[in-house]
This record gives sequence, C-alpha cells and structure tokens, in this order.
Amino acid sequence: MGGCFGFFVQEGHMRIAYFDCVSGVSGDMILGSMVDAGMPTEVLVETVSHLGLEDECRIEVGKVLKNGISGTKVTVELRKKQQKARGLLDVENIIRGSTLSPSVRNRSIKVFQRLAKAEASVHGCSPDEVHFHEVGAVDSIVDIVGAVAGLEALKVGHVYASALPLGSGFVKTQHGNIPLPSPATVELLRGVPVYDSHVLAEMVTPTGAALLTEFVMQFGQLPAMRISNIGYGAGTREIPDRPNLLRLIIGEPVSSDAMETEMVAVLETTIDDSSPEFLGYVMECLLESGALDVAFFPAQMKKNRPGVQVQVIARPNEVEKFSGIIFGETTTLGVRYRFEQRMVHARTSRMIDSQWGKIKVKEVRRGHEVLLVPEYEECRRIARQHNIPLRDVYAWVLTKGRDILGKE
Repeated sequence: MGGCFGFFVQEGHMRIAYFDCVSGVSGDMILGSMVDAGMPTEVLVETVSHLGLEDECRIEVGKVLKNGISGTKVTVELRKKQQKARGLLDVENIIRGSTLSPSVRNRSIKVFQRLAKAEASVHGCSPDEVHFHEVGAVDSIVDIVGAVAGLEALKVGHVYASALPLGSGFVKTQHGNIPLPSPATVELLRGVPVYDSHVLAEMVTPTGAALLTEFVMQFGQLPAMRISNIGYGAGTREIPDRPNLLRLIIGEPVSSDAMETEMVAVLETTIDDSSPEFLGYVMECLLESGALDVAFFPAQMKKNRPGVQVQVIARPNEVEKFSGIIFGETTTLGVRYRFEQRMVHARTSRMIDSQWGKIKVKEVRRGHEVLLVPEYEECRRIARQHNIPLRDVYAWVLTKGRDILGKE
C-alpha cells in the first residue's frame, strides 16, 4: 500500500480524501472525481502546459449521468493518432523537464516507477526496458500527473480508499489477449483488499492501481471525517448493475484534544541465532532507512532458547522495504506484518534561537496545551559540539520553550 502523509500541505491544514471505488478506478475517473469535488479545470489545463504536451493533447470536461447520478467525465483528447513510443526514462525526462512543483514532479515519477516495476515483473525484464504502450501514452501521463497535481490543489494530506472490485474476461493489447484483471494490475495490488465484482470488463486499470497504491495509506472503511466536498468521476462504459462512477469524499479529520489517528505497519520477527552486534547494526539500518520506531524485546523460544523479538513500526507502503532489510541483515526466515491504527499528538517543527545558534524543536499540541519538546539528535549534536552534558541542553530547551510559549 501507499501512503500520502501530508506531502502537500502543512500540518494543521490537512484534509483527508476517501475514494469509494464501487465501480473500480481508472486515471480518468480519478481526474473526474477531483474536478467534480471542486478542483478547477484550469489545474488540468495548466498540467498539460507545464508538461509541454499542448501540441499532443487537450482536456475536455463535461457532465454526464450514470444511473441518474450526475458525474464529471474528463477526457484527454489526442491531437495526433500516432503517438511516440515511450519508456520509463522518456516519461521521467518529460516530468523532470516540466515547470510543475517539485512535490508533483517527484510523486508523479514515483507512480511511473511503481508502474514500470510491475510491468517489468510481468514481462521478465528490468523497469528501464519497459515500453509502456498504452500506459506511456500521452493520456496516461496527463492522468497520473494531473491526479498528483489535483491532490495538491485540493490540499489533501491523507488518502484512503475502499476495497477494490475486480472484473474478469479478456482485453486485447499489443501483446495479444490477456486476462482481466491485467497481470500488471494484479502485481500492483499485492496486499490490497479486493473482491470479485462479477463484471465482465476491466474495473481497475494499471494507471488507477498505480495511483492508489502510491498514495492510499489504508484500504477499507470510510475514515472519520467532517465532509466538505463530494465528487463523482465518470467512466466511459455502461455497467448493467451499477453506476460507472468513482466517488471522492473529502473532509476534515475528526479528532479530539489535537490527537490524530493514522495507519502504520507493524513488522515483527523473532531471532535466536544472531549476534547482538549484528542486531545493533540492524536497528541502525532500519532507523536510518526511515522506520518510525524500532524495538527489541526478550523472548523465550522453542527448545528453551533465549531470543530477541524485533519490532519495526513503519508507514503502510514500506512493508516490502523494511522486510527486505530484516531478511538481508538477520538470520530470520520469516517476517510477520500487520496494519494497525495509532493515535498521535499533532506536532510540527520550529526553530528557536539559542547561545549555540538555531535549534530545531518539536511543537506538540496536547488538547489546549502546547509544548516545545527537545529533538534528541539536535541536542546530541550541540552537546558533542560544545562538550556539555546532554541533560543540560535538554533542560535549557524545556526552560526556553516555556518562556517562548508564555510570551505568545
């Protein structure tokens, strides 16, 4: 799974979005739902301009009815019938050479890299050798980059989605007839809850799957929120038993006492045949790679052997990365993982002045109370640099923090 953890907006101004995929998901349906939920059409037009693709396509937006429900249909109309064959490097160069914001460029490239990795796994080649065909076409580039730009424009920080309905049957491609859901889609949806829609058609496209798995932090039920915007993005075909619409619900997270609820992945393994020196190194590797937390617990294992349980807390989309580190750096033969919710105090970073220069501290909100909390690594740096006790730096930050907040 993916996870959009406030990449586009500052803490405290974050909105959450929920994609209700009752009829599946595709790139154009995501764009339609965003426009219907309030994203200006100009965002898509400007995206095409930023990418330098005005000579190859234009955006058409219109209202349609699906089973009596009004939705928005976004179409990327191609100006030329013949399109350039593009690989991953070609697409990355287009995006990197654009005038889009750095966050939109970076996240768009990550979506394409995710897509290329899935295609490469299916075709037995490296991601750089993948020719995207339909996925690398201009309309798919606009779908992906437009969706990323849309999340930024709508000020969405956390993204959620329902379980995904999959279709069946076959679809004709440049490789011949392939089964539905397509192999690339199935590869992208590893770890995602899915179910059979009993529809003989493609319900989830590779583009839609790549976007959701990059950004969604939790698939399942609608999260608690105060709804502010609702949008319906329309698909092209008619489906007999349901409206071919993707519903997007946007709102403010419901929280109390400045507490936020988020989804995390918990990875665990228990080891009884590894050197303590190696385990210390493993902890360093995991934390340096961005683990949210790492802990070791004593364990009594089979055959009465003393062991160590390794527990890693990570973002939901990083299970593969951290399990790879655990497998690579320890003797374990298996890693358990699960997804859990946790409540955390809202926090931001801020800089304060000190006799040692600028110091970064955490501003933590606990209900109506605001605290300035020392950052360990920052205090450690100062203590070593100035040869003073770490506890003295901590004490100074806490005292200074109370003084600052008392004057604000």
